[in-house]
Amino acid sequence: MTTEAAMTLPDVLRAVPKVLLHDHLDGGVRAQTILDLAAATPSDGPVVEPPASDAGALAAWFRNSADSGSLTRYLETFDQTLAVMQTREGLFRVASESAQDLAADGVVYAESRYAPEQHLVRGLGLDDVVETVNAGFREGERLAAEAGHPIRVTALLTAMRHAAKSREIAELAVRYRDDGVAGFDIAGAEAGYPPTRHLDAFEYLRRENAHFTIHAGEAFGLKSIWEAIQWCGADRLGHGVRIVDDITVEGLPFPAWLDQAAADGLTTLADVDLDTVYLGLLAAYVRDARIPLEMCPSSNLQTAAAKSIGLHPISLLKRLRFRVTLNTDNRLMSGTTMSREAALLAAEAGWTLADLRWVTINAMKSAFIPFDERLAMIDGTIKPGYAVYGLPA
Repeated sequence: MTTEAAMTLPDVLRAVPKVLLHDHLDGGVRAQTILDLAAATPSDGPVVEPPASDAGALAAWFRNSADSGSLTRYLETFDQTLAVMQTREGLFRVASESAQDLAADGVVYAESRYAPEQHLVRGLGLDDVVETVNAGFREGERLAAEAGHPIRVTALLTAMRHAAKSREIAELAVRYRDDGVAGFDIAGAEAGYPPTRHLDAFEYLRRENAHFTIHAGEAFGLKSIWEAIQWCGADRLGHGVRIVDDITVEGLPFPAWLDQAAADGLTTLADVDLDTVYLGLLAAYVRDARIPLEMCPSSNLQTAAAKSIGLHPISLLKRLRFRVTLNTDNRLMSGTTMSREAALLAAEAGWTLADLRWVTINAMKSAFIPFDERLAMIDGTIKPGYAVYGLPA
């Protein structure tokens, strides 16, 4: 058995407790599970044939498609995963395996998001979907605990920006908030589909004292972030990476400064002189209000929201003490895990174990569960888990 003294950095990063707030259930399906469920899919309905018959080749197809730069190819990957998540058996298995996979990677708390409206093709109702996924998470938690990797998984119910079910999904989230659903999310293309189209849902959630996050500031800029916060009242921002558009460095807007600095050979944001950094009013508000940013470095590279891991805005925002959190987004499409995201930041952006502990505590503080339960996780699991490796408890 590997001793703590002999553990490599990847071993340590996998072992320390991690918290995940932005992970899509349909973006983290095992490749072998897709093949198994596709083979068992009845022919009396829509059938999507996997583009490969071997799990390794299929996983590579997902990663290559996501890396292609083609939005069409990227979206095709979700056709594959959603196709096998239309039955109770498929949803239960995917949810259970997701919880187990996250736990094996050292995740102790996760909020897993999915859109119930995308799982109705084979006759399930919205309540059927939620209850089946919840049951799968509970089974995954049980098996993970038996394997020595305890985890708690809650769900975020997502409504799609381009659809008209947001109020219905919001009501569903409130209906199940005492049964494994922690909150609400809205996702989909930002451009042309502002969150203000769904004000009825957000007003309802606020009346019900319910938590919600909004995908904003990934593919679209500051207006999307401003609307999500000031019009809709989002508790957190999904991604939020474009908040740097409201930051200047050395008198230049951050994107322009970064282009110039990268051309001059800059590879990391670790040494940026913070005295040359100025926050615009929206960026300052986001920092002052401690609005959590659900940042996903590898995913942002695939969507061209960042240039590299070393130059990803998460490192500058961390140094500026924004409430940043580290996340995976779509584990299958990005070929990633929480441990891998941490390892990339360590290798390419100079992150330390103390930095990872800080964003982990940030994430736990920002979770959509009661305060006393968040505090118990921080004091009873996260801090002791890092203290093993020399960090203060």
